Amino acid sequence: MTHITPVTPDAPISAETHGGRAKCLQRLVRLDLPVPRTTALSFEAVRAIAAGETLDIDALLAPFGEDAVLCVRPSSEDPDWGGPGAVLNIGMNDARYVDLSDRIGRTAAATLYLRFVQSFAVHVARIDPDVFDEIDDDPVVGVGQALTVYEEEVEEPFPQNTAAQLIDVLRSMARAWQGTTARLLRQAKGAPADAGLGLVVQEMALGFGEGECGSGVMQLVDSVTGERRCTGRYLRQSQGREALRPETEAMYLQKDPRGPSLEDLAPDAFAKLKVYTKLMRQKLREEMQAEFTIDNGEVFLLDGVRVARSARAAVAIAVALAEDAIIPREEALLRIQPRALNELLHRQIDPNVKRDVLASGIAASPGAASGPIVFSAAEAQAAESRGEPCILVRRETSPEDIRGMHAAVGVLTERGGTTSHAAVIGRGIGRPCVVGASEIRFQTQKKRLVFPDGRIVKAGEIITIDGTNGQVLAGEAKTLEAARDDSFRTLMDWADEFRDIEVRANADTPADAEAARRFNAHGIGLCRTEHMFIEPDRLTAMREMIFADTGEDRAQSLERILPMQRADFIDLFRIMQGMPVCIRLFDPPLHEYLPSDREGIRELAEAVGLPVSDVTVRIEAMDEYNPMLGMRGVRLGVVMPEIYEMQARAIFEATVESSREGDPVVPEIMIPLVSAMREVELVKIRVDAVAAAVRTETGRDFTYRLGVMVETPRACLRAAELAPHVSFLSFGTNDLTQMTYGLSRDDAGRFMSTYVQQGVYPEDPFHTLDKDGVGELLEIGARRGREANPNLTLSICGEHGGNPESIAFCRAAGFDYVSCSPFRVPVARLAAAQLAVRDKIE
Repeated sequence: MTHITPVTPDAPISAETHGGRAKCLQRLVRLDLPVPRTTALSFEAVRAIAAGETLDIDALLAPFGEDAVLCVRPSSEDPDWGGPGAVLNIGMNDARYVDLSDRIGRTAAATLYLRFVQSFAVHVARIDPDVFDEIDDDPVVGVGQALTVYEEEVEEPFPQNTAAQLIDVLRSMARAWQGTTARLLRQAKGAPADAGLGLVVQEMALGFGEGECGSGVMQLVDSVTGERRCTGRYLRQSQGREALRPETEAMYLQKDPRGPSLEDLAPDAFAKLKVYTKLMRQKLREEMQAEFTIDNGEVFLLDGVRVARSARAAVAIAVALAEDAIIPREEALLRIQPRALNELLHRQIDPNVKRDVLASGIAASPGAASGPIVFSAAEAQAAESRGEPCILVRRETSPEDIRGMHAAVGVLTERGGTTSHAAVIGRGIGRPCVVGASEIRFQTQKKRLVFPDGRIVKAGEIITIDGTNGQVLAGEAKTLEAARDDSFRTLMDWADEFRDIEVRANADTPADAEAARRFNAHGIGLCRTEHMFIEPDRLTAMREMIFADTGEDRAQSLERILPMQRADFIDLFRIMQGMPVCIRLFDPPLHEYLPSDREGIRELAEAVGLPVSDVTVRIEAMDEYNPMLGMRGVRLGVVMPEIYEMQARAIFEATVESSREGDPVVPEIMIPLVSAMREVELVKIRVDAVAAAVRTETGRDFTYRLGVMVETPRACLRAAELAPHVSFLSFGTNDLTQMTYGLSRDDAGRFMSTYVQQGVYPEDPFHTLDKDGVGELLEIGARRGREANPNLTLSICGEHGGNPESIAFCRAAGFDYVSCSPFRVPVARLAAAQLAVRDKIE
């Protein structure tokens, strides 16, 4: 076998053939750092060992000498893919035990031998570790007992030959890598099924002697915060012939008032380690953790690994490396996974906390929150008024729950998917949200939840929801605060320098708009005006309008809403300070604003002056078999034009008022759910007429842009007919996906995971844009629209707008911008920048 390679500066070693650990060790050797003698086995060699082929063990052992004590460590291509555990102290046997007893003391030698016997027995001979439970705590006594136990279990003496020990260790590790469990684990981390494993055989620096001895790890950055500070651990070994200290007595690296540190005990070794680690950072272009042994005050580097890091630390590390000119800004941007920014934007559960998981659902809006559960929006608002956090629990949410969602710290629903009402609103306002938790029994009448294991949580009792991974936890879990610090802002500034597609925010309220500005969105790409009608004073007028028999009566009811809508738009325009604001005209079916409970029906009867029985009959008469495919969107604007006329007037009057104090506002008015050119013509005629009237009444001129929200397959196919009449087409991918698939986005969560698992769909199409089906419709609509109107602005404003994969698709298709929930804007900005950087590199 030829793939046995001593690690030297010029050896033919690469991560693709020998693994990342072997390559890193070679880099340390090239830096002339004190690395013990090491030999690397290639992927091909390890596969051959697993297949039972003969290994040239003499060639492997030749560089180390007869008395060396060795260790074997895994070396996969990507460190994140893992590998079998390292085996230490290979070469310990009866003779070496006697020899080391004379050199470092009998207890220390016995401890090394005992550790090896137990490790070899469990990981190589596959003996149940429980058989060693009765081993004596004194290692001198224990090692003899362990050897006896091994011989009884295996029915042969413990191997005394170093070559035999090493062959067995290598074969065991090679075969473990090919096992089913190991394969599934690494595939879950993104490794290919046939990923190779290299092995590294290294001489051990034992770390025992008369001088300072011990082992540990050092890094120069905090793994959680990214703060520049020396951290790690040091385990000091006792001097002379005394016993090893227990592993629980790990010491600090730097001076510490709680006890001696490495800096106190061996200042020269400590200083060398800092120099070595800084050199690794500079030359390897990464924050590295140094694994070291100190033997009689002399430092040995056993390995260098990339520092483990939270998302917050990853951003701080990448920015610091770029600011120190170690890596370019482009590379710093590429080193951060866009979705990892969610950990910085939202409070997260402390990763060190033990989770008591009650149930799981769909992770609909990231972040974590704890609080007593409440079962209605009114209860959530009452809790907020008392200054108390709460979790709003609903079977599914509706527009009238929005105030409760704002009041709660988190939301849990039985039904829904990633684009359900609760999910969309939760992401928009930054509330953690778990939806589609169908394994929980929601007993809303009894105001309690029954979990799969039988546990019951009643109203007022505390749970924690983790919207990042969809879990529901018992009690209150410790959380880490959001971390939008200087490093985060710097990274985002760099992202804006490189990205070549605009990112807007979906924002319905002044609070949403403030969040959009805070995250540097380039305007509002979708303002859903229906959310402005849910306040109690507006809801009554809205219901009266719905019950009106004539257009004149509807207009009269809408007159009460007009000043409120105008005030809403003035607030949005002032907050956005001249940036584009795209306002979608009223979209949902009217039944969503009608009461369903007896108290609500009675209040409506009082407001409209009708008997309860008449109101009940009218509500039932307005019921639709499939309201989301019924009279909603532009259909309302055609059948009840007074609604859109009122909204257009509110927009234009707000435009005039806002432009008096700041940059001129150019509002964008978007018509929802269009399928036919004539729908656009009818609405455009009325909107133009309202604009002319407002110009005449105010004596002020203004401009506006009219566009279509493309949500139906027919609108995509007939884009050439629509485009000449409008300034922009904005694709609403939530409804477009729903209509393309014939699949309810609110109900899909019940079975979508099964579909994905069985390969029906590669991903949930409401979570990741379906490039083949929905994507083809987008491309058709974009191409035909631009052919008919070369100046046409193209965008998407569904929840897909915040997904990196969707942004890549939109850039390739020539879209001008994407729009997403405010808290997803940073994710979209970074993803867009990375795409531009990769294009530049390629």
